[in-house]
Parts: sequence; structure tokens; C-alpha cells
Amino acid sequence: MTVIIIEDEKPAARRLERMLNKIGIEISTMLHSVEESLNWFQNNKHPDLIFLDIQLSDGLSFEIFEVIDVKSAIIFTTAYDEYALRAFKLNSIDYLLKPIDDIDLQKAVDKFNTRNSSQNQLMTVDFNDIKKLLINPIERAYKKRFAVKVGQHIKLINIEEIECFYSENKGTYAFTNDGRSHLLDCTLEELEPELSPSIFFRTNRKFFVNINAIKDMVSYTHSRIQVKLTSYNVEDIIVARERVKDFKDWLE
Repeated sequence: MTVIIIEDEKPAARRLERMLNKIGIEISTMLHSVEESLNWFQNNKHPDLIFLDIQLSDGLSFEIFEVIDVKSAIIFTTAYDEYALRAFKLNSIDYLLKPIDDIDLQKAVDKFNTRNSSQNQLMTVDFNDIKKLLINPIERAYKKRFAVKVGQHIKLINIEEIECFYSENKGTYAFTNDGRSHLLDCTLEELEPELSPSIFFRTNRKFFVNINAIKDMVSYTHSRIQVKLTSYNVEDIIVARERVKDFKDWLE
């Protein structure tokens, strides 16, 4: 079985590859843009299965299939909301909502294996119908600002001003580059899909850090990494050991 990944965020692609390797699936190719994918499909035998992101760096991945008649099975890997995808879920093998979960990944692969063995053929997807169903398909919508309460006032904070997000005493806070912490009305888990993964990384259960706010990184005990930010110094920010590899990939 040949499997490829089409994903513009290279750390996310490498993470998915490692997850698939753990369940015995080898990736033959990783592609990162519409243009690169078009060139590859024109010169290579089409794979059995594609793990497909929707928004690539140079456009929607559907543009690939408007040019190339791809018969491969598709498992979507997307940040789009679950409810927008539900309407066409049955037209593809499955979709995985980012951040991808190990159990959901295994179930999607099992579904592909079951359909492939029982039907001896791969499903095709009507990409034009899918495009019509997407909410805001032109650009991936990550948070650009937050409205926070300061006394009796409401203040807007741009995402660029935030050095880190952290949890404390069941609250979630945004720490800004002026040295202040602002309480948010959400959890870190709810916040995660709204943050651009190219800018923010979850170092552990308690922190997200902004790559532009990192001033130093130091080797820490048990093969971990301590991250030091420009202004935040209230508590040590430690990259959990199981996240160190992903963190190094993210930095690149």
C-alpha cells in the first residue's frame, strides 16, 4: 500500500508521519503545496491513500483534483469545523480534525482497510460539492485578536502582542509583551485550534508559547528543554519530554 501526505505545515506533516509509522504505515511522499502536488501526480503512480489538508500555502488542495483525475482514497486532515464537514463525511474515507488524535487516526485507517478489502476499489470524492459546503474556504481562520476585560473596560489585544498563554487555578491567561496577564473566557484545549501552529506551540499541559517571543532555550533535566521568553519570567516554561521532537521540528 502506498500512502502520501499533502500538508503545508511541515511540523504537522512530520508529526502525522510519526503517528502513522507507529501503527505500521510508511509514508512514501510528503507534499506541501498545490504546485508541488500537481507536478508529483503528473509524474508518479497515484497512491492508494492520501492524507489531505484542505488549505495549502498556495491555495486549496481541491485545485489539484480539478487538474488531475485522482482515484486515490482520501482521509482529510483539517482544521475546519466538524459541523461543516459532517455533510460530506460519507463521500470520503474519513476526516481527522486537528490536532489529530491517535485513536481517531487508527479508526480512519481501519475504515480504509475495511472498505478497500471488501470493495476492492477506492472511493472517489466530488471536490466541487465539498468546496460549496465549506465555511470560509478561502483562508484558514486563526485568532487575530482577543477582547479582554480590564476593570470596567474592554481592551483588544492583537495576537502579535501575546508572548504566551497559560493556565493557572482553573483559569486561562494571555501574557502580553507589556508584562501583563489577562484572563480569557476559554480553556487551553478550546484555544488550541484557534492558534496558528506556525506561531504558537504547546510546550506542556500548561503553556502555549509564541515563537517570536522566545529569547533563549536551555537544555533541562530528563532530556527536556527550558524556554525563556522576552518578558514572562513568573514560572519556568519546560517542553515536556514527549514534545521535544515536535518542538524542534516546529522551530525549523
